[in-house]
Amino acid sequence: MSTATASSPHPSVPAARDRRPLHWRVRFAFLSLIWGFSFLFMKVGTEGFAPFQVTLGRLVFGTAVLVVAMAVKRERLPRGARTWGHLAVAAFFLNALPFSLFAYSELTIPSTLAGICNATSPLWGMALSLVALSEDRPTRVRVAGLGLGFLGVLTVLGAWQGFHGLDAGGTAMALLASLSYPVGWIYVRRTLAGSSESHLSLTGGQLLLATVQLAVVTPLFTDLPSRLSVVPLLAIAALGALGTGVAMLVQYGLVAEVGPTTAQMVTYFVPIIATAAGVAVLGEQLAWSTPVGAVIVLAGAALTQARPRSGDRPAGTAAARIEQPEAKSSRPEPAAKA
Repeated sequence: MSTATASSPHPSVPAARDRRPLHWRVRFAFLSLIWGFSFLFMKVGTEGFAPFQVTLGRLVFGTAVLVVAMAVKRERLPRGARTWGHLAVAAFFLNALPFSLFAYSELTIPSTLAGICNATSPLWGMALSLVALSEDRPTRVRVAGLGLGFLGVLTVLGAWQGFHGLDAGGTAMALLASLSYPVGWIYVRRTLAGSSESHLSLTGGQLLLATVQLAVVTPLFTDLPSRLSVVPLLAIAALGALGTGVAMLVQYGLVAEVGPTTAQMVTYFVPIIATAAGVAVLGEQLAWSTPVGAVIVLAGAALTQARPRSGDRPAGTAAARIEQPEAKSSRPEPAAKA
């Protein structure tokens, strides 16, 4: 807190507490909005640039925002080869890989479908926790949520019609992108939990490494565009600066203020906004199965995040077990995002 009030000779000057940050619900809504529009920005970006170029531009702009934030707070990048090695893996699974897969997927599928596929990330995390995190054994309710969620995925994809009119490759890439996030979260939880470095420092290093990874890969698989399209370039700038850089700063602020469980509820609003943006701005068509399936996916995802009560029995065990909420990691996990 600033001590300007006590030292100011002018009692009429507003107190420092009047310069509090925006209410967390306002920041929550802002985060939902920019992550929801990220799918639209990717779609527009791929109209003028190759997917790898879209991802590289996104990471460059996002990293720039984090660098500025670190400079303002006078924070340094992490130290130690071991930490940088873990951050390189996290950068690949949480940034470079999913961002690229989503960009490639939107060459052939609507942004609305990509946004809904993104919402399956908690379902993949639930499935992985069955084998990857022994301390996070799921309850029957959460396993039921997993089944319900994937039923919703089949509804979105129109399984009863034999997936007619669906681009299998693009959809598979979007689903793999959403799978990449929990893989990265689990890795971070096992390797960087309890790190003495600040969240801002670790995130800045992670984005920097993801940028380097894409800077190496992009020239190998793409050619320089013959002309710079203004609208796609602006979309990439917004995608990186807002959807990546600013979004991460807002997210970590929310986690610190209201806790990871409440902050991660943004996951359930992102596909709604992505769908609305795709239909209203890009004129994408929406079959009845898409919103119905999305609701089922979100319901299933919500159940997979349900905290067990003392009387619940974890699936596959004989005795009741109580989880210790929010005690697994001192580093907040990123929410599922584009």
